[in-house]
Amino acid sequence: MKILQERARGGAMGEDLILRTSVSLLAPFIQLFSLYVLAHGHYSPGGGFQGGVLLGASFILMALAFDLKHSMQLFPLRANLIAGNIGALIFVGIGVICALLGGYFLDYAAFAKVIPMAVPDWRSLGILLVEVGVGLGVASIMLSLYWDLASGGHLEEGL
Repeated sequence: MKILQERARGGAMGEDLILRTSVSLLAPFIQLFSLYVLAHGHYSPGGGFQGGVLLGASFILMALAFDLKHSMQLFPLRANLIAGNIGALIFVGIGVICALLGGYFLDYAAFAKVIPMAVPDWRSLGILLVEVGVGLGVASIMLSLYWDLASGGHLEEGL
């Protein structure tokens, strides 16, 4: 315990080779699993929220093992903002388009009036698109919250 405390004070806690290597190897699999959870959200447990949380957690894990700057190099702040806005735009856009086509908000059957495809197919595709939007938004917000809380608003510093 004393050694850990000394390493924490000296700032050498995040410089563990085994930790960094294992996180570097694990993060791509977490991101791939997040896509699986997101894509199978309407067939099995999971969905956009859970997939987004897993995606955001993979970048937070990288920030914890390395530092904030490394995490921001992998997923830059500007890309994070764009991903969050695109996610919200996908969710709201699909809902509004459904309403403009004569259906309710997120009534995917309204797309069948424009493009001839079976209503169940439109519902499946619409849910998948909304799940992608939710996943992007949740991952972006989660990562932004971590970056801001960990750095105290100053993104140059952090855990």
